[in-house]
Amino acid sequence: MLSDISSWIMSIAGIICISVIVELILPEGQMNRYIKAIFSFIVILVIILPIPKLLNSNIDFSNIFGYDNNLNVDEDYLYQLNLDKVNSYKEDIEKEIESHGYKNVSIYINCDIFENKMEFKSITVDLTSLVITENAEHKDITKIKKDITSIILSFIDLDEEEILYDS
Repeated sequence: MLSDISSWIMSIAGIICISVIVELILPEGQMNRYIKAIFSFIVILVIILPIPKLLNSNIDFSNIFGYDNNLNVDEDYLYQLNLDKVNSYKEDIEKEIESHGYKNVSIYINCDIFENKMEFKSITVDLTSLVITENAEHKDITKIKKDITSIILSFIDLDEEEILYDS
């Protein structure tokens, strides 16, 4: 026990001596302030870390900081976050589809927005009000569907079979 205390005091003295030497060597300025802060942190660690060993007890730091192993998810926040994410995907995909020359295309994203890790289940594309503009690359409905499918897949990781069309 006494040897542990003496080695602890020696390590504190050693780190303080090293910090004084480094402070003398470094020039004045911004870098000196950062080095002082780093050595101050190291001195605090050297002082604090051996205390549980010296006291011969098992200190549970989770109780000190009020940390609880049971994490509670704020479901309202998670719902709103995932809902905003789905709406953002929907808007981005619809804008990209419109930039390819297909107007009035509606996207409906099916996913569970109450989960921590939101996974997309399927996407329904409503083509009932489709307007094909002059800058559209394709005029054939099957080629339009392939083009829209590739646009959706560039935004969302999903199987092609999970993209459904209403026309």
